[in-house]
Amino acid sequence: MPDALPPCGLYRTLSAIAEVPADRLVYFHNHGNPGPGVYLPERWIANRAQFSANGFTLPRLEDARALMPLAREGFYRVKAAFHCCAKRCTEFLPEMLVQLGYNGAGRALLFLPEHAAHGLAVPERGAMVDDERLANLVALQVREGAGANADLSLPRGMNLH
Repeated sequence: MPDALPPCGLYRTLSAIAEVPADRLVYFHNHGNPGPGVYLPERWIANRAQFSANGFTLPRLEDARALMPLAREGFYRVKAAFHCCAKRCTEFLPEMLVQLGYNGAGRALLFLPEHAAHGLAVPERGAMVDDERLANLVALQVREGAGANADLSLPRGMNLH
């Protein structure tokens, strides 16, 4: 049995947990009632996953070992140039602003904000990025606007932040 459960947050399942198959984006809640569990995304708003209020309790605490932690969704700056993958489809240059999100399989997507007539616009389509390339990103601190977390509520009154 693990000494401690991982912290609450975003993960990719490495193998099946309860009814959740491998390679799925999940939110892990480590102190739920009746016990720790995983929650699947039901939709995305502004490239951020919104998780179901109903999840799956871990059948065994050891199942938490099948969770791979993921970087938080949000805005980052590129610290070193890199390409999305071995195919070199998209290049990210130093000091670029990017938004990190995930698809349903828990694979990283980078979205490139653009100046638009009314401020910054973030597209709904991003470039899939290999996990190891995320080391080239530095998280930015961006204030949440009023109501920004309104749709991020998790079971038992928990908010993802």
